[in-house]
Amino acid sequence: MIPSGFAARHAVLAGGYGDRPDPADPADVLAMPIVLHIPKADPPARSALLAAAASATVALCLDDRVGPGPDGAPGPWQASLRDWVGARIRKVSRRARGAQWLAAQDVDGVTVDVDGAQARALVPGRVGALDPRIRKLQIGGTELDTDDPGPVPDGVPVLWVNATLGMTVGKAAAQVGHASMILAGAMSADRAFDWAADGYRCAVRDADETAWARLCADVAAGRAIAVRDAGFTEVAPGSTTVIARLA
Repeated sequence: MIPSGFAARHAVLAGGYGDRPDPADPADVLAMPIVLHIPKADPPARSALLAAAASATVALCLDDRVGPGPDGAPGPWQASLRDWVGARIRKVSRRARGAQWLAAQDVDGVTVDVDGAQARALVPGRVGALDPRIRKLQIGGTELDTDDPGPVPDGVPVLWVNATLGMTVGKAAAQVGHASMILAGAMSADRAFDWAADGYRCAVRDADETAWARLCADVAAGRAIAVRDAGFTEVAPGSTTVIARLA
C-alpha cells in the first residue's frame, strides 16, 4: 500500500505546474538550483551526469521532507517546493568541484550518484536569497563531450534529449530535470512509488533527427511526454528539448 504522504506528494506533481506571473523584482523569482559535480581531472560521462540530475530532481520533489509526513504534518521543504511548483518552473545548473562540491552537501537537497557521476538538486527558493556557497559556483563555461553509454537497461525510463539543439550540459541537466518531474506526474501513484523504490533510476540518451521524429509521433499519440522550454536561455521559446516515453 502506498503511504498517504507519498500519494499526496505525487498528487502535487500530477496536478501540473502553475503559471503565476513573475514577480516585479527579479530577485524574487523562484528557481531550483542543480549542482553538477564536474572534477577537473576526471570529469564524469555526460549521459551519466544528466541521469543523475534527472533522478535527483524528482527524488527531491517526492522526498519525505517535502511532506506531508506519516502524521499529516507538512515537511520542512513543503512550502518552498509548492511555491515553486505554483510558479513558472525554473532550474539553474551550476558546476562544483573539490571543496565546493563538499560544501554543497550541507545545503538542503538530494544527491544522486549514477556510475560515479553526481548531481545534487537543492530546495527551490528566491534567486536573490541563494545560499552564498551556491551563488559562487559557475553557471557556464564547462562542457562535456557526448559519450556512448551503450544499451538502455531493461525497465528503466529513458529521457531523450534533442541533440539538434546543441544544449550545454547545464541546460540539458535542467531540461532532463523537468522531464523527470513531468514523467513522475504522468505515472500512476503506484508506478511512481515503484520508481521511487528503484531510486528513480533512469537513462538519458541523445536523439538524432530521425529518432526525434519518431519520438514526436509518440508524444502526439499520447505515448510519451515532452518538455517545451520557455526560451529564457540557449534555445528558442517553445523548443521541445526532452521527450520521455511513458511505456
